[in-house]
Amino acid sequence: MSETTDNAPATQDPAQPARPYTFSVESPCNSGSTGNFLKAFQTILKHSNYAAVLDQYARMDMRCGRCADFCQIYLATKDPKDSPCYRTGLLLKVYKEYFMLDAGSKSVHKQGPLQDKDIHELVESFYRCTTCKRCVQECPSGIDHALITHLGRYILSEMGITPKPLQVSVRNQLEGSFKNIMNMSPPALEDTVEFLEEDLQEMTGQDIKIPIGKKGVDYIFYPPVSDFMSEAETLMGHAAAFHAMGLGDNWTISDQVYDSKNYGYYYSDWIFERIMKNLVDDAKRLGGKFIVIGECGHATKASKIGVAAWHGKGAPHVLNSIEILYDAVKAGKIRFNPNAVPEKVTYHDPCNIGRNYGLFDEPRFILKQFCKNFVELKPNKAMNWCCGGGPSSMDDTKEFRMDVSGKLKAEQLNKSGADIVVSPCANCKKQISELIAHHGLNMQRSGLHDLVLKAIQW
Repeated sequence: MSETTDNAPATQDPAQPARPYTFSVESPCNSGSTGNFLKAFQTILKHSNYAAVLDQYARMDMRCGRCADFCQIYLATKDPKDSPCYRTGLLLKVYKEYFMLDAGSKSVHKQGPLQDKDIHELVESFYRCTTCKRCVQECPSGIDHALITHLGRYILSEMGITPKPLQVSVRNQLEGSFKNIMNMSPPALEDTVEFLEEDLQEMTGQDIKIPIGKKGVDYIFYPPVSDFMSEAETLMGHAAAFHAMGLGDNWTISDQVYDSKNYGYYYSDWIFERIMKNLVDDAKRLGGKFIVIGECGHATKASKIGVAAWHGKGAPHVLNSIEILYDAVKAGKIRFNPNAVPEKVTYHDPCNIGRNYGLFDEPRFILKQFCKNFVELKPNKAMNWCCGGGPSSMDDTKEFRMDVSGKLKAEQLNKSGADIVVSPCANCKKQISELIAHHGLNMQRSGLHDLVLKAIQW
């Protein structure tokens, strides 16, 4: 992991021991950073409904520490500064001092003037959190620490303080020639689809097509662009499943927006909204009734939230592809070879598909149709450990992801004794693959539809 620039002030008070990892940002804090932070904070409060939430949280006692016992960052470091309550408290201190609605409480909550070193601690703290929301499950006060982390990153982004990989991804989506994070061109898309159709014919003996830019169909399928670049089996599995369940010509991928990733969700609300609008407008252009998100966790959550928040009236309904597959399997539209996958298989619940969206039993039901040696991770479902990837699993945070945020996940996977771990999330796939290699785990990582492709009985 790269260090902050040499001319940037220290993240911690010099009297305090340095934290073991430091996150790089494109624009370091400077002598005017406190004023810029407060201006950004004030503007966001004025044009959003965050103030009511902050005012409520600021009046709560956050000293029970229960959240720390459910945070894998804290459990890996045992650093009190990695407690979710401590992180949330950093932003609430600023709110109490400068913006709290009850002016009479100023003397009670006075924390002293904001300093540059405080901004650096906010940067460090907010980008250590993976926003998995595991701590929220057990907070007796119902404090959403992930929401506060989201707001903190939003404020910092308005100052130009955002990890460079996120800035590059967002720029590619909003300003790039091809509007996807990997800058994949339409000709490259067409060549890839043609190649995958040939592979599907050879593997299955079926004439399975992947329609591009077809108008007037019910289902517009938006996979993460990584499925075209590095997760071909996942994309082919979707096409095979759609064919087997009888969708035929009633689905398509887009010819203009073929990336469901929305890194604006990790960036700021207004960037999140702009990227979401591009996807919704594209689905309306094609005339679809349903926006179907592929195996991408944050895209699933972001689309469900974004469409409801900004485009609810007249917008296509959002589904994850697992929901469509589950309904088809339950209805008997797809037949599987019950012995297709003899290996011991376990399932990783991605935070944004499971805990933050609600798909728990559906993927397990599907897997148990053809995985006779299925074992559960412990804990699982709503209390499953996050993969530790966080926002976009940035490469410059790999050391942190492998040895801190992903430490408990690696231990959990190892204890399962599984040969294959299934994860239907693009970020989780990257993180888990790297964890397996880094920790020398004796297992393989697979997408859900990768195994579906192997198991469909034609």
